[in-house]
Amino acid sequence: MRVDDTGWDAREGVDNRSDAELLAAVADADRGALHELFVRHEPWLAVRLSRRCADPAIVDTAVQDTFLAVWRKPSGWRGDGEVAAWLWGIAVRSMLHQLRPRANVVERLRNLRGSPMASAEEEVLARVEHSDVGLAFSRLSPELQAVVQATVLDGLTTREAAALLGIPSGTVKSRMSRARTELREGLL
Repeated sequence: MRVDDTGWDAREGVDNRSDAELLAAVADADRGALHELFVRHEPWLAVRLSRRCADPAIVDTAVQDTFLAVWRKPSGWRGDGEVAAWLWGIAVRSMLHQLRPRANVVERLRNLRGSPMASAEEEVLARVEHSDVGLAFSRLSPELQAVVQATVLDGLTTREAAALLGIPSGTVKSRMSRARTELREGLL
């Protein structure tokens, strides 16, 4: 395998640099590094976002905004944690930004909403049959599961979870409190 100084393997057509190395290259205005990050992370970001929003235009815009934010400020990743988790946080917040103040978008989402699709996290938790936490989580009502997913699994603030779920912030807090109590009881 012949790899040059940038991590590019000419024979394989693969960039072998880590995500962190690619971000450092993006900071030096390397468009190829940004492209490689996009190729690596766009597919799963689009899938996860589409499970939270039925409007493909909003999902596409959120993904584009994510990589635009990376290009503009690659130093936003502080070096702790996974680059993928950092990208996910940007993508979710971008999607929420699009959903917030516009009533016509909310109305369109209500009209597009069909049967709720299980998120990737819900599918993983459902497969963890032998886990006490997974079993306790599956016993929660769908409303409580949605709040736990938004706040714990997706790392959203109470306000962001409320906007995503279309409920007041106080309801998010009370459902999270009830979910903690039920999970605690389920694990005893």
